[in-house]
Amino acid sequence: MNKLIEIRNKEMMCRERALVDPERSEFWLAKAEEWGQRALDEIALQFRESNGGSFLGAEPQLAISEGQRL
Repeated sequence: MNKLIEIRNKEMMCRERALVDPERSEFWLAKAEEWGQRALDEIALQFRESNGGSFLGAEPQLAISEGQRL
């Protein structure tokens, strides 16, 4: 959880930097987006670890006959 907090803090710092550095705001906003994606990746990793990876490779729970499957 501390890693996620650190990542979100870096994202926030980049967004704040974009406000005070208008000449390079596009750069800082792009960096903020990168940190935001890293945060989502970290959340997904923590979710997989907490569930033991049990959902990976699982069949969808749809009522489809075998002839209709892709």
